Amino acid sequence: MGGAPANFTCHAAALGADARLVSRVGNDAEGERLLHSLESHGVNRGAVSIDPVRPTGSVSVEVMADGQPHFTIHPDVAWDHLVADAAGREAFAAADAVCFGTLAQRSAASAGAIRELLDCAGPGTLRIFDVNLRGTFFTTEMLLGSLELADVVKLNDGELAKIVDILGIGGAVKQQLASLAERYQLRLIACTLGAEGSILHDGAAWAEHSGCTVELRDTVGAGDSFLAATTLGLLGGWPLDAISEVANEVAAYVCSCHGATPALPEYLRARFRKDLPLPASA
Repeated sequence: MGGAPANFTCHAAALGADARLVSRVGNDAEGERLLHSLESHGVNRGAVSIDPVRPTGSVSVEVMADGQPHFTIHPDVAWDHLVADAAGREAFAAADAVCFGTLAQRSAASAGAIRELLDCAGPGTLRIFDVNLRGTFFTTEMLLGSLELADVVKLNDGELAKIVDILGIGGAVKQQLASLAERYQLRLIACTLGAEGSILHDGAAWAEHSGCTVELRDTVGAGDSFLAATTLGLLGGWPLDAISEVANEVAAYVCSCHGATPALPEYLRARFRKDLPLPASA
C-alpha cells in the first residue's frame, strides 16, 4: 500500500491522530486488500468509496542506486475519479487539519472533488498542501491554485526549484522559502532536503535541521511521515524547533526501514502523548 495521502494518513494515525483517508478504490481484490491494510494501520476507511468500473490504482516503484524511488503511475484508475460524497464532506467538516496534494488533481474529476471537499472544511481547519510533482502529472495552473488554497506547504528542494522557476523568484533557498511564505500568507512552509535534513519557516522564525544519520534502506514514505509529524506538532502548539527535531527523527526512522509505512516504535509515538512535556528544542 502506498501513495502520499495514504502514507500520510497511516503515519498520522500511528502518531495518535484520528486519521481518515478520503480516496477511491476499485471493486476488486486489490481494493479489498487496501481497505484491510488501512484498518490494520488504524485508519478510518469510511470515506474511501468504491468505483464499480475502474480498477484500484497501482504504481510501480523502482528504488535507484542512490536510494531514491522512481515511480511509474498507471492512469485512469479509481482515484482519478474521486467523489465528494457525504462521508468525504463529513470528514473534511470535522477535521482539525486536511492534507491534499498534486497527483490526485491530474484528472478534472478528482481535482473538482478535492476543491469541493476543501470548501467543506471549517474556517479554523489547517489546510496543508503536499507538493508531489511527479512527471507530467501537474500543470502550472493547478500548482498555483493549490498554493492559494493552503495554510501550510510541504515540498522538497527539487520541487522548490521548479516552483520558484515558474514564479520567477530568485535568491538562495531561505530567500525563496520566505518569498513563498509571504506571497501566499502561509502559516508554515516546510522544505525537506533529503539526507541534509530540512528547513521550516513560519513567516517569522526559522528551524533548520541537518538530518539524522541512519542506515538507509529506502526513502519511500519518509516525506509523508515528516509531514504527519509536522502536522501533529502544529496542532499541538509545539515550538518550531521541536517540530523540526521530531519530524526529522520520524522521517529518519522510516528511511531505515523498507516500505512506506513501517510500524513506528513506541519511543517515537510517545513524543505525541498529551500527558508528556513538549519535546526539547534542537
